[in-house]
Amino acid sequence: MTQRAAIVSALVVLALLVGGRWALGRGPVDTILVEPGPGMPAASASASPDAPPPSPSSTPGHKPPPKSPKPPKGTGPIETRRLTGSKKIALTFDDGPHPVWTPKVLDLLRQTGVKATFCLVGTEVKQYPALVKRIVREGHTLCNHTWHHELDLGTKPEAEIRANLEATNREIRRAVPGAKIKFFRHPGGMWTAAAVKVSRDLGMTALGWDVDPLDWKKPTADAIRTRVINQARPGSIVLLHDGGGDRAATLAACPGIVSELKHKYGIALLR
Repeated sequence: MTQRAAIVSALVVLALLVGGRWALGRGPVDTILVEPGPGMPAASASASPDAPPPSPSSTPGHKPPPKSPKPPKGTGPIETRRLTGSKKIALTFDDGPHPVWTPKVLDLLRQTGVKATFCLVGTEVKQYPALVKRIVREGHTLCNHTWHHELDLGTKPEAEIRANLEATNREIRRAVPGAKIKFFRHPGGMWTAAAVKVSRDLGMTALGWDVDPLDWKKPTADAIRTRVINQARPGSIVLLHDGGGDRAATLAACPGIVSELKHKYGIALLR
């Protein structure tokens, strides 16, 4: 074979090889891996066709939908009122009127310019109607606290609950004709749906609380004051006692309680 013939043969073989390669398409050898350099983004797994699309919350610039508002916290068990509805705090006094402690509590409230709610027991109202007159005359709010502080009243038939609350209201209005009795507080906070229903039927709001220093257990005055201040928050309803026993410690704690709560939150009358 001449030199010219050899060159022609080589060119033919080369052409056949190139043509076959294009016919077969690109093979793995054509994939080139490049290490990302400065300023080059690295490959992301989400770019793979098999990867799931990004969720809306992970997409840059996407704002997640607003969360549903939380339910109001102003009510307690079985729709009892536990907060004032404002920043200000309310003071409530249970188990009176008492011939020794109620007048002293009223004196303190008058001196400090504070109004409170008094949860009255029917048998005590019957004995000390003049104190009920004073409570109303000085601008405080009345609350029905059952006839004889019956802890289990809410478990009774509705007719019995109604008779008890009506008797208490009658006694209060015997002392103060036409008195407005806006609230009912079940002794011990032992609420039942029946008790709340009957009180509502009689035009009274079921009144709970969210601050309880347990002053009925007769701790020291300092303990009562500290517990109230530590538990209080905007809108709190504070439970204290002016009746049902010796309330010397509660009375001694009240000046500090009133001063601190009045300065920090303000004190308002429940309406």
